[in-house]
Amino acid sequence: MDAYDTNESDRSGGQCPVPHGGTSGSEGKCPVMHGGNTSMEQKPMHWWPKSLNLDILHQHDTKTNPMGEDFDYQEEVKNLDFDAVKKDLTALMTDSQDWWPADWGHYGGLMIRMAWHAAGSYRIGDGRGGAGTGNLRFAPLNSWPDNGNLDKARRLLWPIKKKYGNKLSWADLIILAGNVAYESMGLKTYGYGYGRSDIWHPEKDTYWGAETEWLAPSDERYDDVETPSTMDNPLAAVQMGLIYVNPEGVNGNPDPLKTAGQIRETFARMAMNDEETVALTAGGHTVGKCHGNGRAENLGPEPEAADVEEQGLGWINHKTRGVGRDTVTSGLEGAWTTNPTQFDDGYFDLLLNYEWQLTKSPAGANQYEPVDLPEEKKPVDVEDGKTRYNPMMTDADMAMKMDPAYREISERFAKDQKYFEETFARAWFKLTHRDMGPKARYIGPEVPAEDLIWQDPVPAGSKDYDVAVVKAKIAEAGLSIGELVATAWDSARTFRGSDLRGGTNGARIRLAPQKSWEANEPERLNKVLSKLVPIAKETGASIADVIVLAGNVGVEQGIQA
Repeated sequence: MDAYDTNESDRSGGQCPVPHGGTSGSEGKCPVMHGGNTSMEQKPMHWWPKSLNLDILHQHDTKTNPMGEDFDYQEEVKNLDFDAVKKDLTALMTDSQDWWPADWGHYGGLMIRMAWHAAGSYRIGDGRGGAGTGNLRFAPLNSWPDNGNLDKARRLLWPIKKKYGNKLSWADLIILAGNVAYESMGLKTYGYGYGRSDIWHPEKDTYWGAETEWLAPSDERYDDVETPSTMDNPLAAVQMGLIYVNPEGVNGNPDPLKTAGQIRETFARMAMNDEETVALTAGGHTVGKCHGNGRAENLGPEPEAADVEEQGLGWINHKTRGVGRDTVTSGLEGAWTTNPTQFDDGYFDLLLNYEWQLTKSPAGANQYEPVDLPEEKKPVDVEDGKTRYNPMMTDADMAMKMDPAYREISERFAKDQKYFEETFARAWFKLTHRDMGPKARYIGPEVPAEDLIWQDPVPAGSKDYDVAVVKAKIAEAGLSIGELVATAWDSARTFRGSDLRGGTNGARIRLAPQKSWEANEPERLNKVLSKLVPIAKETGASIADVIVLAGNVGVEQGIQA
């Protein structure tokens, strides 16, 4: 068959919008011309899949910015009534809606999961992902299996977003909702910084993996799935459509020790060490619950695939009751702790002090339940508040108990609740702010005064020096145009716009590892720095400024040559 011989329905997304119940008088043909390429099945360049994707250069073009070219969110958010926003969010947490009831009358678990999954897509390999742009609202993240029913969380936030308008971005609101949720459940958070600007259509430059199906086996993104470090860089999640690891085990096969290996690699690629990993796992699972009390096959398609009558929502159950105690999201079912709306010591109490056995959720997912747990330790039903059910643990939770290093940390936290809460609060702050760039970009009354090492703090550079004098000394240093320009270029080109890290600021090119990178030509670099560093000391300029000025001098000399 000819490559262009596709039928009408193929070219129109698979279904004609016009009912064909009557006789059209034209031998049953559809009366609507289907010449427009209205679906995503065929793009002009799909015949050449290896072609360079130049489309990413046009994403978020200022001509399509709904805010207008002059809008500056970093300035606009300073006009926000910060106290009023938090008051409204606190009220929302316990204002249960019939269309999507809150578990135990509190939306905290849902809002925390939304914030966590927004921030948790960040990876250090290329600085992409994270919550800094509000990308959770767009494809593909808004329809990932791991993000099931987070569309409901965003819809619950809509009245607040509408109230404050452009003074409050979706990106800031999503993370703030998680912070307020924790505070309303009893945790003292470490702080919060506003300043995340929204994107307005899906990101086209982020590589989420080569798989073409959701939850494809992990083997596809590892050289050897038994060796977690062989995961395809810069990815951090173990499967397409997941934020972290598979909660049922590697490729869905329960084995806490194998899962521990994947957790350690995944969280390392998110810039987290073992203590932060245990704190985040435990802190995230101290509140809320998993949802799998039903049949996953009864759920409708994800938001991007749902019909227009679903009004932007997805995973709607039109066959059986699908809210409250009957909600299905991950397929696992149950709370982790006795009191899922309180930030307490319940997680480690149940995990470490009781035996757990592998079982199945009502939806058929692998999970663990405790053996001989006292009735009073069981969490109550999300609706009636009386009926008690066993709590559950995932394979990832069991890794916190079975892996020796994680176990040691878990026991330390179990013995010192205050230390656990402080460690978690700091790790949560790091998780939700690392992709924002320098601390100077944080805005608002809750920005912590402390400088944190992961923020790459740089001392303020001196401005009290004579630029002309510095440039004159550089010009007399006996360095060639190529040496001057190449050094400035090598220093600046490490900057990445994804998480605003790297670049010349801090003059890190003179430090390990950059000073030894082959691409920076160490011999040439050492020669240039041996001339520029003394100039910085003589003039009072920072080394970073002198490197940039050296590049300018080289360009100016090149123009005059």
